[in-house]
Amino acid sequence: MNPVIRFFKLIEFILFYMKELVASNIRVAFDVLTPTHHMKPAFIELPTEGLNDRQLIALSNLISMTPGTLSLDIRDDQSALMIHCMYAKEPEKILDNLTENYLRRVRDVF
Repeated sequence: MNPVIRFFKLIEFILFYMKELVASNIRVAFDVLTPTHHMKPAFIELPTEGLNDRQLIALSNLISMTPGTLSLDIRDDQSALMIHCMYAKEPEKILDNLTENYLRRVRDVF
């Protein structure tokens, strides 16, 4: 990939991830500070076919560093990543978001 294109994709990824960090921090802080809990925890299995080791490590670390989500396990054949999500009212929507945003950007940048 062209280094200039890769640089702009890196900038795009950093801005995207900062937005995700701020939004998830606000959501978790709101839930902690209010008397009612809005959590609906669930385990989500994210397919990771086609990622190399470096991309897989970056993806799992980025997910774990985002408040409200935690990477738990990678299948032995590295075909899926198990994620614990605090706010999973619609697991399919979260899976689509992770696939469209995180997976695509990790493939482009790493």
